[in-house]
Amino acid sequence: MKRFSLVVICLVVLGLVASATLVQAQENITGKWYFTVVTPKGSGNPVVTFKQDGEKLTGQYSGSIGEAPLTGTLKGKDLVFQFTTDPKKGPAIYTGKVDGKTMSGTVDFAGIAKGTWEGKKIK
Repeated sequence: MKRFSLVVICLVVLGLVASATLVQAQENITGKWYFTVVTPKGSGNPVVTFKQDGEKLTGQYSGSIGEAPLTGTLKGKDLVFQFTTDPKKGPAIYTGKVDGKTMSGTVDFAGIAKGTWEGKKIK
């Protein structure tokens, strides 16, 4: 019985440690971000505003290709968001990693152009 109790206590402690690690790994990106986007067709500096609710993201993109609401997810440090400024062309899909007040990754503009991006939190 003592051995069983010890095993249960160890499992509970391990579960708590694992839960704490997962909670600490989640970034919070709510706020305004200044982006640098580079594609073979040119570069730009949009401003992206995120609102985070758990893993769910909403917000606003504002840049040279227009303005649009965005949706996405942030799971740990893995970020994916998209928006559409021209329904005939399709969505811009950003994929990347978040590291505190910076983020970076790749973007696919509806198969028309692909590029890289970096973001820095400004508010």
